[in-house]
Amino acid sequence: MSMEGYTRIITYSSEIEGELARATLSSAGIEAYLKFEDTGGMFPTLQQAEGVAIYVKPEDAEEAKRILTTQAPE
Repeated sequence: MSMEGYTRIITYSSEIEGELARATLSSAGIEAYLKFEDTGGMFPTLQQAEGVAIYVKPEDAEEAKRILTTQAPE
């Protein structure tokens, strides 16, 4: 998938963290996508080296950053 037209808002060190963040944004009505490289699952350590980036539409970027940076564990 091309990320053209989308803005990277944050990068995590694992796919699990990225998926949790994507689900959080989805529950707030914000469409988000993950982008990472792990060579089809063969080298998951590449996620730690390069990160797992979350992309959203530019108009959702500020709200998405706010949501992800103000989430406090219960």
